[in-house]
Amino acid sequence: MIRSHSEMEVEVRENMRGGEGSVTFRHMFREADFTAPVRLCARLTIPPGAGIGSHQHLAEDEIYIILRGSGILDDGATQTRVTAGDAVLTGNGESHAIRNDGDEPLELAAVITRYVAREQS
Repeated sequence: MIRSHSEMEVEVRENMRGGEGSVTFRHMFREADFTAPVRLCARLTIPPGAGIGSHQHLAEDEIYIILRGSGILDDGATQTRVTAGDAVLTGNGESHAIRNDGDEPLELAAVITRYVAREQS
């Protein structure tokens, strides 16, 4: 399946997870498009000064791939600068937050996958 940029649904979320400002989602694919247990597959744009507040991932993993810009990722224990080309994996009950402290938009691809029970032999 190929979805052109112009066909992707756009959604804006204000004060996401308690974060400042707005985050724009460009949904590359929706949950119903997948056979695998994928909950989110989107390109997020976080303007300067905005962010996504701390949230936990239970029974799922989230991957961020930083595409453009930079920001601060807070995993509850440390704050780390992330920049274009970096990848972040959060799951297994861990929490994270991200904030754009730069002068240009922070863009990232976000994918959330759900855990499935493995069959026992």
